[in-house]
Amino acid sequence: MPNLAAVMKDEIRRLARKEIKAETAIAKRSVAQHRKDIIALKRQISDLTRDVAYLRKQAHKRVATRPTPEISVTPRFSPGWVESHRHKLQLSAADYGDLVGVSALTIYNWEKGKTKPGRPQLAAWGEVRTLGKRDALKRLEMIDA
Repeated sequence: MPNLAAVMKDEIRRLARKEIKAETAIAKRSVAQHRKDIIALKRQISDLTRDVAYLRKQAHKRVATRPTPEISVTPRFSPGWVESHRHKLQLSAADYGDLVGVSALTIYNWEKGKTKPGRPQLAAWGEVRTLGKRDALKRLEMIDA
């Protein structure tokens, strides 16, 4: 009889391990997915932190270097300057328009000399005119986001 009890105990132990393994497999998969989600969220936080730091820096520059309205001189406008700056930055008219805050058709009309920008657009173009390629691409990324 002792043999039968030992065999029965071993079989019960084996079946219990099998059940436990099946139940814990689900939990392991869930934990693995949660870890992946946490890593993705950490990356997202890192990217957003970097973007916020960049925006703070840009805002600080704008506040620190913003001229008073009485003293500020509107930039001189030339259709050739618009076109040459857009080509220098290697941007499409649509992207350049996004930077300035106007449409692509407006940029084309400025370049051809058909129209001229108004005061607010001229001021916005004056800010864009001072940008380099890297800064322009960063601003476009921020606008698209």
